[in-house]
Amino acid sequence: MNPAAARPAGPVQRPRLADLGLRERARAVIPGGMYGHQNAGPLPPEYPQFMRSGRGARVWDVDGNEYVDLMCSYGPVVLGHQHPAVEEAARAQAALADCQNGPGPVMVELAETLVATVRHADWAMFAKNGTDATTACCTVARAQTGRKRILVARGAYHGAAPWCTPRPPGTTPEDRANLGYYEFNDLDSARAAVAEAGPDLAGIMVSPFRHDAGYDQELVDPAFARGLRELCDAAGAALILDDVRCGFRLALGSSWEPIGVLPDLSAWSKAIANGHALAAVLGNDRYRGGAQQVFITGSFWFSATAMAAGLATIGALRADGGIAAMERAGSALRDGILAQAAARDLAVNYTGPVQMPYLTFAGDRDHALACEFAAHALRGGAFVHPRHNWFVSAAMTDADVALALAATDQAFAAVRRRLSAK
Repeated sequence: MNPAAARPAGPVQRPRLADLGLRERARAVIPGGMYGHQNAGPLPPEYPQFMRSGRGARVWDVDGNEYVDLMCSYGPVVLGHQHPAVEEAARAQAALADCQNGPGPVMVELAETLVATVRHADWAMFAKNGTDATTACCTVARAQTGRKRILVARGAYHGAAPWCTPRPPGTTPEDRANLGYYEFNDLDSARAAVAEAGPDLAGIMVSPFRHDAGYDQELVDPAFARGLRELCDAAGAALILDDVRCGFRLALGSSWEPIGVLPDLSAWSKAIANGHALAAVLGNDRYRGGAQQVFITGSFWFSATAMAAGLATIGALRADGGIAAMERAGSALRDGILAQAAARDLAVNYTGPVQMPYLTFAGDRDHALACEFAAHALRGGAFVHPRHNWFVSAAMTDADVALALAATDQAFAAVRRRLSAK
């Protein structure tokens, strides 16, 4: 695909009357009107809060405005919305049963498939959310080692439980008393944190690459990844890979398989069931005993419909070449965006893997330029985010990329006008 080819004009945006009405109703019955990472309140006013539907790489808000989806529900939608094979598998399982007195056979089949797909995995456990999975990894590591200390990178996001939430109201210092900190890609800082933990080190948790919200992303240095593996081996501690955001986007396996570093435990969610509620903990045999000891469960953790969707998602990623499709679309998007920025003499950083990119502007303060860009891209029909990494799905066609680039082109024009007006 040629990013410089003629691009379609962006869609005409309808007034957000239905969205504004729902926001007003929500303020009466939902704290703050909305909460969590999908709260549109802090975003530019052009952003809708409520969405109506999605198909392929397009989504529609409740007022009928159409967008190329470059957020993919903040990661879960990897194959595109309403993928036929995934939805058919979910419907077929739901027609039998979903939440029962015991799990369905699909649980065993999905565990077998994950063990066969992910190189370090000898066993699998299932949950519903990424926070479930990262928390369970810590619990299993502590049960296996009999130790308390878990090391995490400063600024990294591992979920919304009291031990890891980025917003501390409602938590206590005791919730984080057994955490230690290192700097991502800084092996010396990791060595110092390991030394400080001493014989109480249960595990080191790490993201596949640095994707802290609001900051340029940073790919992992393979030497750093190998160094963490060596530190854990020397200390008898678990190397825990938080693959919740990246899993099945960077590789059909764990995200560090391409660099040859295998964790002991890994946390998964988001993309593993293409939007159906599912999470997983995968581990090697060294941590099987710890996994057997712990009691972790949930009322809906054993529901079968999402597991059927997960099984179909893995099958479709493999059969359709989903990773390569995301790389192709993501590369075309990156090349087009960088060409547009250069044409308007705008200094930008476009960081991270092409499947999960993030755009920042040099000298931007409080994301003001990023918000200007994102708001105008949204008006042009591309749903991006000014402070969170984007996501490319395997459903993105050349036409989707072309429409997204038409929207980002007018967004760069708006940023240039803003800067020129100063």
